[in-house]
Amino acid sequence: MSTQKESLKKRIAAANKDIPADVVIKNAKIIDVFNLEITDGDVAITDGMFVGIGKFEGKQVIDAKGKYMSPSFIDAHVHIESSMVTPSEFAKVVLPHGVTTVITDPHEIANVSGEDGIRFMLDDSEHIPLDVFTMLPSCVPATPFEHSGATLTAHELTPFYQHERVLGLAEVMDYPSLQKREDSIVDKMTATASFTHNMDGHLAGLDTNAINVYKSAGIRTDHECTSVQEAKERLRRGMYLLIREGSVAKDLLSLIGVVNDRNARRCLFCTDDKHLDDLIEEGSINHNIRLAIGEGLDPLLAIAMASLHAAECYGLHQKGAVAPGYEADFVMLENLETVTISDVFKAGKAVAKDGKYIGNTIVKTVPDPSLTSTVHIPDITEEDLKIKIGAAKKANIIEINPNQLRTNKKIETVQVENGSFKASPIHDHLKIVVVERHTQTGNIGLGIVKGFGLKDGAIATTIAHDSHNIVATGTNDGDILMAVKALEEMNGGLVMVKDGRTIASLPLAISGLMFEGDYEDVARGLHQLKDAFDEMGFSGDFNPFLTLSFLTLPVIPELKLTDLGLFDVGDCRHIEVSVER
Repeated sequence: MSTQKESLKKRIAAANKDIPADVVIKNAKIIDVFNLEITDGDVAITDGMFVGIGKFEGKQVIDAKGKYMSPSFIDAHVHIESSMVTPSEFAKVVLPHGVTTVITDPHEIANVSGEDGIRFMLDDSEHIPLDVFTMLPSCVPATPFEHSGATLTAHELTPFYQHERVLGLAEVMDYPSLQKREDSIVDKMTATASFTHNMDGHLAGLDTNAINVYKSAGIRTDHECTSVQEAKERLRRGMYLLIREGSVAKDLLSLIGVVNDRNARRCLFCTDDKHLDDLIEEGSINHNIRLAIGEGLDPLLAIAMASLHAAECYGLHQKGAVAPGYEADFVMLENLETVTISDVFKAGKAVAKDGKYIGNTIVKTVPDPSLTSTVHIPDITEEDLKIKIGAAKKANIIEINPNQLRTNKKIETVQVENGSFKASPIHDHLKIVVVERHTQTGNIGLGIVKGFGLKDGAIATTIAHDSHNIVATGTNDGDILMAVKALEEMNGGLVMVKDGRTIASLPLAISGLMFEGDYEDVARGLHQLKDAFDEMGFSGDFNPFLTLSFLTLPVIPELKLTDLGLFDVGDCRHIEVSVER
């Protein structure tokens, strides 16, 4: 008899009370996400599955002591690499926050290391107490307006669909190619459709006709809404709305008002990109739930969005509820309004308690040496960083919006010295530089950025969405150049330079994106970086490194910088920095 058949018979026997269940939870207030009610009764678990609610006997009995028993949470769209730790370490961080399942898109590492990067993420997330389902990167490179470390066609992606944890095609960002029906994207979508119906969208700044195009192509979700009106247009056309609350893109407060009893089944939560320190301090999807409740959403509906709705969206039919036939992934809540978690269970086994991971030791995957040597740049001098400015002394400037991905395009008068731009902390005009780091092309994109508020020094990182070249900004060319070279020496990461010396750094050797060791070491490194910003005169209420890392993303309006230069997203073309008028 097969193991699967034996398990099925055992579950049926336990449900019929012919044998004791493996585990029985008693005295819990059970959250029913189907009827949005709170019920009571014993909850029986056998072989990691819920087998009944009623009156049961069990080999192990757990007294919930009146706590709320909720299905655990699902992050519907997350780039694990943005936490700067590997999947095996990421699990230890999010499990205590009640997240037992994530839908991830490894396009960060894929843009650097291609198929090897995807394999590493799949391998490192194998046999860990977090279910990591993967959507295959649809746009590597993200656009034709920059250079990444790899190119993935339908031919390279299709074999991955044989993997049991690959669910579909991740966010389709290259709208111009989709609109023009180019084979590069249509082939990927056709290949995906033969395996699954799951395809994610990316409709940042696009009009309603673009929603028609995406939906007609079979794309079912979007996580880039920033207003209720945008959200309504997507819901009207049958899309699932992923309400995002990450480290930079914080959209929940702007969107949660769209959710009502009639459309909530199409609404779910995601984090997209969230730094490790934010995950530790405020949480993951539990933070989304808490914010939604604070805005007046019914707590039970918020929990349903974080569990059942996400599971239904991605076809995870045995996840998202405390009910027979569902996987026994659940959390114990001491307080429903504040989503205070005391215990987290995965497949009926305790994995976290009082904010700490208590599960079994997790074995990490050792990365291939090719993944830990990905920063390759030619010799660069300060002369290579000069931006020529015309007699009008006017320039196109990237203006950041704190805690948002979208930027503003400004034309302002700038300081000029010997015909070249001179950074001016007084006017908050800093230089920004993107250096291609994958194949030593020598490409260097140059621009001017406003809004960082740095008074001295430079910062640089190899986290530069989505092609992940080196991006740096600073008040002088000497410190910028030193920061760039420091990243080459440390094989990627984050670095801060002032007065010609490194004042803080965090090495991220795996594709220049993730730390090889424990998440606690990354947390300490991030705190050191944060403290070092005082030396640079920074006083903003946003994360400068996170903000910098998204200024290279040419699919988010209005103005960004790639290794090929300043990019006007609205006009879909590169433009000059200097303005001759």
